[in-house]
Amino acid sequence: MAALVVMVAACSEQNDGAGQQAGAQQQPQATPVSTVELKAQTVPLVEEMPGRTVAYRMADIRPQVDGIIKERNFTEGGFVEAGQQLYMIDQEVYLARVDAAQAELSRQRAILDQATKTRKRYDPLIKSQAVSQQTYDDAVAAEAQGKAAVAAARAELEQARIDLAYTTVTAPIAGQIGSSDYSEGALVTTNQSAKLTTITQLDPIYVDVTQAGGRLLKIKEAIKNGRIKGVEQGQIEVSLIIDATGAEYPHKGTLQFSDVTVNETTGTVRLRAVFPNPDGTLLPGMFVRGEVRQGRIEDAFLVPQKAVMRRPDGTAYAYVAADGKVVSKDLTIEQSQGQDWLVTAGVAEGDQLIVDGIQRIAPGASVTPQPLEAAKAAE
Repeated sequence: MAALVVMVAACSEQNDGAGQQAGAQQQPQATPVSTVELKAQTVPLVEEMPGRTVAYRMADIRPQVDGIIKERNFTEGGFVEAGQQLYMIDQEVYLARVDAAQAELSRQRAILDQATKTRKRYDPLIKSQAVSQQTYDDAVAAEAQGKAAVAAARAELEQARIDLAYTTVTAPIAGQIGSSDYSEGALVTTNQSAKLTTITQLDPIYVDVTQAGGRLLKIKEAIKNGRIKGVEQGQIEVSLIIDATGAEYPHKGTLQFSDVTVNETTGTVRLRAVFPNPDGTLLPGMFVRGEVRQGRIEDAFLVPQKAVMRRPDGTAYAYVAADGKVVSKDLTIEQSQGQDWLVTAGVAEGDQLIVDGIQRIAPGASVTPQPLEAAKAAE
């Protein structure tokens, strides 16, 4: 009997130990995760857009009279001022035309003077009927014809002077002048399609960037509703990154206007900014990326991109730690900001956003949150 009692007690102890071990195995363990505390802040809305540089002004130089080029008075590739003489076309023919037109004007003035005197002599005679009405009418008509002939001769003289002035080809704008396609001795004509040279104004310079039409509409609606603030026409600042080097352009530009039509092929809208270009760093046709500051959003959150997940339908969500449990929160994302997403709804001030250990957890799971900075320090 004593031996039986001992055996029963031993079995009871073994069963109690096994039950305690099984209970300990069924109790879930909290998963350690790294978190960051979210803080609401005012975030500038910066949109990166592809674009190209465009000359501020460009002028193709073409002859406006026929003739032989006598002089070329500029250095190819140099800077020219507005009004500076570029070419001189042979003036001999045009000087002669001016002299001829001046002589014709003098002749017509003499004829008019004679016709006027004749008409004045007939004025008292017609009253006494010393001359016929027909004679007097002819005198009046001759005077009128003389005035018209003088006006025509004066116009011919002015045209001859204009043609003479056109023999001196000047720069219509200031800027960098290109190569000359014609040199001394070349024959040029008024209606030729080939240009003599081209002047390009590089300072300032335009930068045309493109933005999705739908995105621009959303921004305008947000500005109208007051969700985006700090936007004033003519005060929108633009930064520039040169694609060829990846370097940021040292000067800031301002947005001038946006097109009122959407490109049917690409669905984008063109925005034009103007930049100072004192050193001539930017040349027309360069590929660039413009960072356009389209206002600011208040009470927004910068959420690390690695903490955000997406469902098959594209909606974004993230996990936060609340009272030791995982809670899923849907996010409203405005755009990307570097390594972060700009979130305008879905999270609140002070939320502990889970950024590491996401693969080992699910909504409702127990977690042990640890600040990301402390976790990195422990490593």
